[in-house]
Amino acid sequence: MKMDVTHNAAQQRYELPVEHGLAIAAYRQQGDARIFTHTEVPPEDEGKGIGARIIKAALDDTRKQGFKIVPACSFVVAYVRRHPEYDDGGR
Repeated sequence: MKMDVTHNAAQQRYELPVEHGLAIAAYRQQGDARIFTHTEVPPEDEGKGIGARIIKAALDDTRKQGFKIVPACSFVVAYVRRHPEYDDGGR
């Protein structure tokens, strides 16, 4: 069963249950921006596109809520470089 990415606003992160635990994309809210500070996928689940899946969902939701995207984690920086439609110039 394929799970969906959920927004855990209380912990300021997006979550995705995966086979070996929980993948997360953490952020810090600052004014009208979300600064994405950390992305984590269980080591056993790396290389399966999970990081890209959770970041895409997180960035889409961030935009939908009207916030700017600020990549601070190297994974998110690389993702935004590959997908310039998410570049809000906040780096």
